[in-house]
Amino acid sequence: MLLLRRCHSLTRFGPLNTQRHQLTPAVVLCAVRLWSSSSEDGGSYQRAHGPSWRHGLAGLLAGTGAVLAYGLHHHKAEQQDSSTVQTIEKTSAFPIISQEEVTTHRSLEHGIWVTFKGGVYDITKFVAMHPGGDKILLAAGGALEPFWALYAVHNQEHVLEMLSEYKVGELSAEDVKKQKTIKTSDPYSTDPERHPALHINNLKPFNAEPPPELLSDSFITPSAIFFKRNHLPVPQVDAASYQLHIEGLPGGVLTLSLEELKTRFPKHTITATLQCAGNRRSEMNKVKQVKGLNWGIAAISNATWGGARLRDVLLAAGYSPDVAQRAFHVQFEGLDKDVTGTTYGASIPLNKAVNEEGDVLLAYEMNGQDIPPDHGYPVRAVVPGTVGARNVKWLGKIIVSAEESSSHWQQNDYKGFSPGTDWDTVDFKSAPAIQELPIQSAITVPTDGAVVDRSSEEVTVKGYAWSGGGREVVRVDVSLDGGKTWQVAQMRSSEKGQAPGPSPPPGRAWAWKLWEVTAPLPAEAQELEIVCKAVDNSYNMQPDTVPPIWNLRGVLSNAWHRVKVEIREDDNEE
Repeated sequence: MLLLRRCHSLTRFGPLNTQRHQLTPAVVLCAVRLWSSSSEDGGSYQRAHGPSWRHGLAGLLAGTGAVLAYGLHHHKAEQQDSSTVQTIEKTSAFPIISQEEVTTHRSLEHGIWVTFKGGVYDITKFVAMHPGGDKILLAAGGALEPFWALYAVHNQEHVLEMLSEYKVGELSAEDVKKQKTIKTSDPYSTDPERHPALHINNLKPFNAEPPPELLSDSFITPSAIFFKRNHLPVPQVDAASYQLHIEGLPGGVLTLSLEELKTRFPKHTITATLQCAGNRRSEMNKVKQVKGLNWGIAAISNATWGGARLRDVLLAAGYSPDVAQRAFHVQFEGLDKDVTGTTYGASIPLNKAVNEEGDVLLAYEMNGQDIPPDHGYPVRAVVPGTVGARNVKWLGKIIVSAEESSSHWQQNDYKGFSPGTDWDTVDFKSAPAIQELPIQSAITVPTDGAVVDRSSEEVTVKGYAWSGGGREVVRVDVSLDGGKTWQVAQMRSSEKGQAPGPSPPPGRAWAWKLWEVTAPLPAEAQELEIVCKAVDNSYNMQPDTVPPIWNLRGVLSNAWHRVKVEIREDDNEE
């Protein structure tokens, strides 16, 4: 790690520039070097861009999606000569400092001091560079632990090393004892229990996907193994006191209790697939490292949702066609919050929300039961055909507006960019927020690296296929030889053994299709490269490789899915 003492403009006794957006070139360069030293891939930071760096400082505490992308650049620091990079030796004892004195350092004028595990740290010079902005001031004069508990990204060795460079003293033994008697509140301590089969991508906040082979077992994904995508702690919501506020319409604010939502509006039921924008991100990571959770192929699931139509609720709140002359978006705000009270938010186009065939729900049921806590209890938005990020959970407020949501997750995340765009040049304002998702398919059985016995004589391949915007999947092609020859898979849109349901109306194919093909093992082959690709009713097709669609956030990954399978010869074969 590049040491802070090499960044002379950041030494503890230099003059303080308190203007976050007027950093001197030296400070910017040091900031770039400092953060780039904690990178995750093999790039190198060639130059410091003031404006782009300032953009990069935003959002660390806003969530775990673009958080790491913004705060921790994926570029590695330039390699330093081993003779010049040394570990700072702590050769002298630090002074003992009381909590009372620490408390007096709560402003830029008097310095920003914090405590952490018995140490006292003067982070005044770091405030201007903090990727979470001024939110770090919430801990001024007190302990970092309650705030760091909310964002597990802080619990990494390089972050602790950076903090150590600002140490100025040891907290008095008496005050350390007092701190230990106060239990640090873990905002995730009330999160629900999860199914042990889930593959965890991040623990706090919780993000996990089911094993692929379980995913294709059921047309309706059991709630327990439906993929989990949380940005913040799961809020504790009392159904009896729950209120949903609808704003921005001529009728004024409409407030509904859960009971009113259930009794005032007809219940509507749809079966719809939700998919995370980062599904299959791991395949993009194999091309070049991206920022975000390393999702496999199972950040997608299918459920039956029940609730009130958003259209009906908006009409009750005063919506009329005249509103569409001034308003173009419907914003959703969740009840999940960070330490500053900032809620998760997103928005969808108004025409999707009010369209009779849009089928947007304020859902309170999932698979015939109350929505589980991980999935938005007591009410969530279900926006079929649209990226999961817009299906806001724990819904607390709906706002009809002329503007998109100003949320970090709408403005500075969940957007696609050219493969040539990197973190030095990205401009999130230049790209639209993802709404409808592209055509997608993946192989769930067999898994990559599986072994098939020659004696079985054939191989069965299973998977899923889905397309956004209500476009129906009309065909899935499967190849056993890397794409040289193809077979058409059999698709189903119901549980195995059940009679298929009627075809969905045009533009309202919200649910995935599961598919399967059984084919003989090629006589001479020792390995199979199994490939799948899907086609929807607009004849959209998946791209054949990942590199042309690679992007720095690893979203919209929908290239042909490929798995390699070994054929094991019979032991008794001569």
